[in-house]
Amino acid sequence: MMDTPRPWPRRAALGALGAALAAPRARAQGAFPSRPIRLVVTFPPGGSSDVIGRILAPRVEARLGQPLVIDNRPGAGGNIGMDAVAKAAPDGHTLGVGAAGALAVNPSLYPSMPYDVARDLAPVTLLAGIPFVLVASPRLGLRTLPDLLAAARARPGALTVAHGGNGTAMHLSTELLNQMAGLRTEGVPFRGSAPALTAAVAGQTDLAMVDLTSVSGLAGTDQVALLGVTTARRIAGLPEVPSFAEAGVPGYESIGWFGLVAPARTPPAAVAALNAAFTAALREPETVSRLEAIGILAQPGTTEEFAAFIRDETAKWAGVIRAAGTKVE
Repeated sequence: MMDTPRPWPRRAALGALGAALAAPRARAQGAFPSRPIRLVVTFPPGGSSDVIGRILAPRVEARLGQPLVIDNRPGAGGNIGMDAVAKAAPDGHTLGVGAAGALAVNPSLYPSMPYDVARDLAPVTLLAGIPFVLVASPRLGLRTLPDLLAAARARPGALTVAHGGNGTAMHLSTELLNQMAGLRTEGVPFRGSAPALTAAVAGQTDLAMVDLTSVSGLAGTDQVALLGVTTARRIAGLPEVPSFAEAGVPGYESIGWFGLVAPARTPPAAVAALNAAFTAALREPETVSRLEAIGILAQPGTTEEFAAFIRDETAKWAGVIRAAGTKVE
C-alpha cells in the first residue's frame, strides 16, 4: 500500500512562503550601501577638498547606487571634521575627505588631538595631490632655484617667504626646503595661497610658496619668477619649471594631498567597495582633466598604499616640525 503525501498545514505553508519572500529582502538589507553616504569635508564650501568631493560625487553615486551627501565641517586644521568621522558608526555610510594636516601633520602640531589617526580611522584611498610652486618677486632679480640657493646662503635670515599660514603644507614645504638645502629664511604667514602670491608680486616679500592653481597663467610673465615645483618630477601644468630635486635639492618632495577615510572597524567589504568606486571615478578621463584644470592631480590607489603613505608622511613631517619648532595652539 503506497503512502500518500500529507498536505502541509496551512500555517506551515504560509510560513514557508513568507520566508521565501523575505530572503531577497534580507539580502538587499545586507547589501552595501543601503542608504545615502555622508561625505564629511574638513574645509568650507569652495575649497580644494570640497571641489574634489563635488566632482567625484555623481560618478561615485552612479557606481554605488546611493546619493553622496557633502557635509562641510571646517575648523581646527581639519580636526573637527575628522573627529566627527572617527566617532561615526563604522558601517561605511560616513566618510571623510581629510587633508595632510588632519591625517598626518596635526598630531605633531597640536598639543592634544581629539582622535588617533591609526586607531580611529580606516584608510580608503588617496584621492588627489596639489603641487606647490616657489616664486620670486621680480625685485629680487632671481630667475632660477640655484640662484636663490646661492643668495639665501650668502645672506642667512635675510630673505622673506610668504606662505598660506603657520602649520599649512605651504609653510612646512618651506621649512623642508630650509632644512634640506641648509637655508635660513624668514616665513611670513598669510591667510591662504592667493594673498601670499600677491605679497610676492607686490614686492612685500622676496618669495612665496603657493599652490599650483595660484600661479596658473603666470609662467613666462614678468610678474614673478617660477623657481621650482615641489613634486619629485616636473608636472604637465608647468613643463618648463624644474622640480626642486632636479634644480639643486636632491630628494626633495612635498605636496598637499587629500585622502578618503572611514571610521575604524568599518567592514572590509564596505571599504573595498568604496575604494573600487572612488578609484574608478578618479581614473575617468573627464575627472582627471577637470582636476588638472584647477591644479589638482588625481592619485587613486589601494587602501594598503594609502595606509603606508599616511605612516610615511606622519614620520616625515614630525621630523620637519620638530626641527623647525613649529606649534599651533
